[in-house]
Amino acid sequence: MDYSILLKSPLFSGMDLEEIRSVLGSTHYRLKSYNADDLVSQSGTPVKSFMMVIEGVVKGEMIDFTGRVIKIEDIPAPGALASAFIFGSKNLFPVSVTAVSDARIMIIEKPDFLAFLRENERILLNFLDIISNRSQFLSEKIKFLNFKTIKGKLAQYILQKAGRDSNEFVFDLTQTDLAEFFGVTRPSIARVIAELEEKGLVLIKGKSVKILDKEGLSYLAAE
Repeated sequence: MDYSILLKSPLFSGMDLEEIRSVLGSTHYRLKSYNADDLVSQSGTPVKSFMMVIEGVVKGEMIDFTGRVIKIEDIPAPGALASAFIFGSKNLFPVSVTAVSDARIMIIEKPDFLAFLRENERILLNFLDIISNRSQFLSEKIKFLNFKTIKGKLAQYILQKAGRDSNEFVFDLTQTDLAEFFGVTRPSIARVIAELEEKGLVLIKGKSVKILDKEGLSYLAAE
């Protein structure tokens, strides 16, 4: 395994390559390969191990009550899978995970991972940060999915990206990414962006966004 990819992993934040080699050298783990479009894990199956993508990209998707597939996110190496669900009374995969490209995943079984955390305080603290961040991400995702209108979703997203004390920011997602994030079609996102501009709420040039009417956006976000 190429340990250098793990230098980018939040789990090993603050550690150099030799430290990573050392801690993993005393930990039992295995590697599993997947081809593009292979199912990595089905929604609702127990999370029995810590899983980290070390090559390639996988994606998490969920199906709503209408049968519509909603993409939650892409997880490139070295992203962890269902890290917030390893422990707890309902430790089940919240989404189905599929390989976007050929991928390899490092797997540490739950008892070994628990010992791994006990023996490495830095990694334990990093893991706590990871699951806290994941919980926050999922909370925001649920919030967006629960808005009644696409305008409400996009208005809320723009307000959050700009922050309380700013009226400008740069989009870090494409329109296609936004459509997948909100669970809508790309033309719908493009149409709503155009409507926000026509109403004088925002000014968008490329990926640069300037809020012209924050109160108006706040009204839409509350719908």
